[in-house]
Amino acid sequence: MTVNVALGHVSNAFLIAALVIYSLSVVAFAGDFAFGRPRRAAAAAQGQARDRAAALASVGAASAAGATAGQAPPPATAATTTTTGGEPADDAGTMPDLAVPALRAIREAGWWVVAAVAFAAFGAAAHTTAVITRGLAVHRAPWGNMYEFVTALTCVAAIFFLFAMIRYRAWTLGVFVMGAVVVTLGLAETLIYTAPGDLVPALQSYWLDIHVTAMTLATGIFFVPAVLGFVYLWVDRYTRRVAADRAAPGNGIVRRLPSIEQLDRLTYRTIVFGFPVWTFGVIAGAIWADQAWGRYWGWDPVETWAFITWVLYAAFLHARATAGWRGRRAHYVQLLGFASLIFNILVVQVFIAGMHSYSGVS
Repeated sequence: MTVNVALGHVSNAFLIAALVIYSLSVVAFAGDFAFGRPRRAAAAAQGQARDRAAALASVGAASAAGATAGQAPPPATAATTTTTGGEPADDAGTMPDLAVPALRAIREAGWWVVAAVAFAAFGAAAHTTAVITRGLAVHRAPWGNMYEFVTALTCVAAIFFLFAMIRYRAWTLGVFVMGAVVVTLGLAETLIYTAPGDLVPALQSYWLDIHVTAMTLATGIFFVPAVLGFVYLWVDRYTRRVAADRAAPGNGIVRRLPSIEQLDRLTYRTIVFGFPVWTFGVIAGAIWADQAWGRYWGWDPVETWAFITWVLYAAFLHARATAGWRGRRAHYVQLLGFASLIFNILVVQVFIAGMHSYSGVS
């Protein structure tokens, strides 16, 4: 079918609009850091302390009652369980679901957060419209080359983070994640823009809608914990420097961020969500390879690096479940996994000849 050039221009206009609106959301998130309600972080910390004190008091009361009745005290709750390394156990309630409704929580966070979330939501709507209209313009799934793949995965990342941010009230992480989305989308729009066009014959298969869709979703999801991993390592480094008297306590930015346990928990939950999607994408790619080339696996460069990425994220999940590998060492593993993923996209598919060289980047 003939490419609808006019609709392609509409798609690009929506993408530029999304980029501008995302930029406004980053400014609003930064404004919350600089001019937001200064007592919000302190109030949240006091509330968490009260919750922990109430939980400990209830455990103590139950223990006393059991001892009075001649019974053994109950086991420790998840909130007080720790690993051998002194870190909270994996099921510790470091990021509980709040009882306050989402819209009310956004309003109570202040006008900077209200504006930032609104801009992020409108930007995600414009971004989604751009991806959909691009698909309508080319009459196929809109991820047939590098440019379309990057614009689609950043759309997934923005929508997924918007959901996670609202669910866990992680407003202060918006400036980092949405800022990374703006940079990535801006580079795609300026450096690798590709006009709407037909697919190369090798990609004209219904497996494009299955395999590449799964890889796009997984990459967009992994984009979020990669940013959170950098934030985690930065906060962890600052905390260790303060403990060693090599840095002054009370950093304004760190004080407004979620705790290091919350960052770790959110990163873990996000990767747990994205890992099965990546696994399905690798399996679907092997099935497509068998139909197209007569073999499930041929150690093509892209296949090899996709498998390396899978191994690294699997190692992170294993490390996260192992007491001795929690903390920053586990985050190094997941960031290495994302580096492998990016290397596969930007280097292997562009500069290394193989059977997956369909990036469309000259």
